[in-house]
Amino acid sequence: MLKLFAFMQAHAAAAAELRKREEGQTMAEYGVVLAVITLVVIAAIGLLSTKVGNAITGVANILPGN
Repeated sequence: MLKLFAFMQAHAAAAAELRKREEGQTMAEYGVVLAVITLVVIAAIGLLSTKVGNAITGVANILPGN
């Protein structure tokens, strides 16, 4: 009976330790990732805006009706 009690205590302690352990991302880390992605998208739009505008103008000039 004593062995069973010691066994149960050991597993209860291990289960408590698993509940305490934090794994995965927290909301703050998700916020940082979102901010970095947002900055990259804004920078890409800024860098490509003139080229995209020129391409649209080029297509518009080819189309009839101008």
